[in-house]
Amino acid sequence: MTNTTAHRPAPSLGLLILRVVTGAIFAAHGAQKIFEYTIPGTIGSFAGMGVPFAEIAAPVVAFVELIGGILLMLGLFTRPVGVVLAIDMLVALVLVHLPAGLWVGEGGYEFVAVLGAAALALALTGAGRFSIDGAVLRGRAPAWLA
Repeated sequence: MTNTTAHRPAPSLGLLILRVVTGAIFAAHGAQKIFEYTIPGTIGSFAGMGVPFAEIAAPVVAFVELIGGILLMLGLFTRPVGVVLAIDMLVALVLVHLPAGLWVGEGGYEFVAVLGAAALALALTGAGRFSIDGAVLRGRAPAWLA
């Protein structure tokens, strides 16, 4: 057994914490868009913020965040899900939050930047060994997937 990061528990515990917290936040925001604001309400909100094709973008974003967040928590398909969620946050940053500056209290981009960075970090590192990817897919799926 070599002394690689994959074989030591601390890095995988760190990835587990990052995955579960980041995934829970994404899932909560997706659920909020679907169940609290409703899809028609989210479409109206997106249109009001100037998001192009709000009728398509709103439900896509809502379900990407809900399902993607759940997949992150499970550590299933972490790399591609991380990429998709990072793109989601980049688009939100550029289209909505960037003009308001950094501070989230003023509508700024600090929160979406942190979520996007966390999702991208998971896309680059993978889920770690305490995940479905690590337990089931590692060695059975291409590295970009697990």
